[in-house]
Amino acid sequence: MNAQAPPAQMRKREKRDVHGWVVLDKPVGMSSTQAVSVLKRLFQAKRAGHAGTLDPLASGVLPIALGEATKTVPFVMEGRKVYRFTVRWGEERDTDDAEGRVIDRSTERPTAQAIAELLPRFTGQITQVPPRFSAVKIDGERAYDLARDGEVVEMAPRPVEIHRLELIETPDPDHAKFIAECGKGTYVRALARDLSRALGCLGHVIALRRTAVGPFEDEVAVSLDTLQRFHPDDVGALE
Repeated sequence: MNAQAPPAQMRKREKRDVHGWVVLDKPVGMSSTQAVSVLKRLFQAKRAGHAGTLDPLASGVLPIALGEATKTVPFVMEGRKVYRFTVRWGEERDTDDAEGRVIDRSTERPTAQAIAELLPRFTGQITQVPPRFSAVKIDGERAYDLARDGEVVEMAPRPVEIHRLELIETPDPDHAKFIAECGKGTYVRALARDLSRALGCLGHVIALRRTAVGPFEDEVAVSLDTLQRFHPDDVGALE
């Protein structure tokens, strides 16, 4: 007697040869690794990878390569990235964003003029110390894993390129909004931290959105909700 076949929802879906790029508009609260896993499952793809980590608290353009497109990931990662971000003055946090623990405070608040006058110092090739909570590897381990375990993480400074840094709005004394265009390896959280320290007011990033990675811009990005509306067995329509 033949064993009864498992129901459709229990059967393992066969992986497929799917090739190309999906420009995902990553939502807040999801890591880049999680986003890749979701798309790999949706497309039933054998291979997948992303072109540039985006923090869980950040949203925006996360290019995800499927199949043969994964071979071109290094070329896309070399492209410039554009970010829009908001800084809250008065508190420095251990993660350099709103998720972290407050480690210092200041009652000082910068004027728009003071901010604008300082921006040229952070434009061009600068030296930057990555956040302790970052994906940088230290002796083979991710810095954020070491930091979460309570270890003292010493981050080495490194050169990065800031092609453009503009103040676009100061909605109130506690906040300022910026746009930055930068090269590979730049941390916006570190940029905001160093700018805040230079202004003497301290601060951290409370909102971060990536609007472009190399040739991929948010105008062509697709949301995860849109992709998940497709029926799991209708991969052809999804493609």
